[in-house]
Amino acid sequence: MDKQKVIISANLENALAEAVSECNPDRLFVLMDETTERLCLPVVSQFKCMENARPIVIKAGDQHKELDAVVHVWNELQHLGATRHSLLVNLGGGMVTDLGGFAASTFKRGIQLINIPTTLLSMVDASVGGKTGFNFGGLKNEIGVFRNASSVILDTIFLQTMDQENLLSGYAEMLKHGLISNEQTLTELLMFDIEQPNLQQLQQMVAESVQVKQRIVQEDPTEQGIRKALNLGHTIGHAFEALSLSHNAHRFVPVLHGYAVAWGLVCELYLSTVKTGFPVDRMRQTVRFIFEHYGRMAITCDDYPTLLELMTHDKKNIAGQINFTLLGGVGDILINQTATKSEIEEALDFYREGQ
Repeated sequence: MDKQKVIISANLENALAEAVSECNPDRLFVLMDETTERLCLPVVSQFKCMENARPIVIKAGDQHKELDAVVHVWNELQHLGATRHSLLVNLGGGMVTDLGGFAASTFKRGIQLINIPTTLLSMVDASVGGKTGFNFGGLKNEIGVFRNASSVILDTIFLQTMDQENLLSGYAEMLKHGLISNEQTLTELLMFDIEQPNLQQLQQMVAESVQVKQRIVQEDPTEQGIRKALNLGHTIGHAFEALSLSHNAHRFVPVLHGYAVAWGLVCELYLSTVKTGFPVDRMRQTVRFIFEHYGRMAITCDDYPTLLELMTHDKKNIAGQINFTLLGGVGDILINQTATKSEIEEALDFYREGQ
């Protein structure tokens, strides 16, 4: 993949102007959803480098991260005269950067793109690392390609108006990065006041979190080995998320990705404790933090077959076995681990009843 520049911005206008200039596009487009059009476009539309940018707007929410939205972006790019030398700026959360990245990487076999993540989740996860795609057939990110943005510009100015639920959603990915990194980073994350965050301190923590992901992605850009470390919490987390989005699960409301990941961390830390020796006290400390801030999804034993079925479709699975990333300790990463149906159900029991 092409190299990706990650910019921790102290001046968003200057950072964006330089990133656009390096791409030297013939035409400039900015993709947003309805929420970022309202809240974030006013921040960048006044910049001189964006004065000729043509807007493309899609509906907000992960339920719209589907092929119809990709086709809409392709139609708009074609209608507005995009060429192979054009540039798409993705201004938004993970849904926008994932879907916009896929649309840009496939339109005319690939046009340039820049990501400006506007949520904490997209800053530390979706916008960095080159994964693009959209949901298909009721499964998360089923269709996609690896394609790095030319630049990713991180600026916490967008977090000033973010609601607590979305802030927590992004923080779950930071917890994951702490768990696969080191004891000091995890301790800082568990002690940080996420309810009343110091944004200056948070920006530094975001930079450290992104560095964890970048180191792993640079070593394994297409997820053949160690990049699977980033899937900690996601095998069961994606099943929680897909269940909440299912048209057949009327008891649930759609949950944010980070909440599902946090709940997946609970289950997969439990599996790590019973299968690979993760310390019980560290597991309980992390689980307590998650339950205090994220609550729980009200699943019952009746939901287990559906959750297990969803896990069987995970892209990481090998030879039909559900594949996990587990930990032997903080930073001790064990990829390509498996668990039996009864072990997974035991982890779900712990999630429902444990502390």
